[in-house]
Amino acid sequence: MPLVPSYIKQLSNYKPGKPIDEVKRELGIDNIIKLASNENPLGPSPKAKQAMESILRKVHRYPDASGYELRNKLSVKFNVNINNVVLGAGSEGIMSTIMRTFLLNDDELISAENSFIGFKVLAKASGKKTKWVPMKDNRYDLNAMAKQINDYTKIIYIANPDNPMGTYITKNEFEEFYSYVPDRVLIILDEAYFEYACDKKDYPDSMYYRYNNVITLRSFSKAYGLGGVRIGYGFAHDDLISNLMKVKVPFEPSMIAQVAGYAALEDSNFLKKTIEINKAGSKYLKNELDTLRISYIPSATNFITIFLESENKAKKIVDRLMKNGVIVRHLDSFGWPNYIRISIGIEEENKRFISTLKKCYEQYKL
Repeated sequence: MPLVPSYIKQLSNYKPGKPIDEVKRELGIDNIIKLASNENPLGPSPKAKQAMESILRKVHRYPDASGYELRNKLSVKFNVNINNVVLGAGSEGIMSTIMRTFLLNDDELISAENSFIGFKVLAKASGKKTKWVPMKDNRYDLNAMAKQINDYTKIIYIANPDNPMGTYITKNEFEEFYSYVPDRVLIILDEAYFEYACDKKDYPDSMYYRYNNVITLRSFSKAYGLGGVRIGYGFAHDDLISNLMKVKVPFEPSMIAQVAGYAALEDSNFLKKTIEINKAGSKYLKNELDTLRISYIPSATNFITIFLESENKAKKIVDRLMKNGVIVRHLDSFGWPNYIRISIGIEEENKRFISTLKKCYEQYKL
């Protein structure tokens, strides 16, 4: 038998948005802004930074393996029992634990084609059959996904809002879809961008759906600005959580991640400021893109995805922007070669992106 399974050999390495230091090395320029990875442009909250600094003298100790303090904080905030809460190294860490906990021999998965690439990697690494359902109008096609459910279906993954499209499924759409899902099938609702979408009246906050087979995943990486410390959380029926707790990596998340998450939850003013800046930035970028007659997808997140006439044009724009010190994300690795994702930054960053984009169009006649 081969040492490495064929489905692992066929995997491609995950390619994140280019780090600032890498672009500095490659191009020899210093004045760089990164609008590629949907990070909070304000950084973490002051309370989270203070908490991380204060805990450094204790990092020779192992963290609380149960994550009691943060789990309890989350249980109070969202009005659930602590036994309904699990922590992980980002939402992907919990996804990985879900795969290892619940998938059996002939189990199958269902998700949208070319949605969140992190789930795609985990699904392929599981070696299980996955039915990738094409999107419709840049949105999850729940009707088509429902038709793919069979006796072998075990996990359905839905990113809501979606990354990289920024679109979301509505309450009515989810409720109709759920009516077709058997109780034995787990639905993962990945709400990494929840804080940006929750004010929309038709957004289905999954905490209102206390179904036994729904697992909610959320993250501190986006609105809370803690992508670098890797901390996420999930809610589900206590039976599901108790089994996830058996399988998850011991002492994950780290001590630093746990205290950062706890402090971030206490900084409501920072979260409010984050959402306000994002809304203002989103409005500005949409107005400017309209002026430039560049097509984009209406977004409920902290990024805007544009689409061009061709892959060649998308590549040229990404390359020219980078050479001018603006990093954005070409979505070819997601399966969208003529799409570009732009994270919403602070005012100065958004203005620089637009001015540089205009320069690219004028100078290179794109």
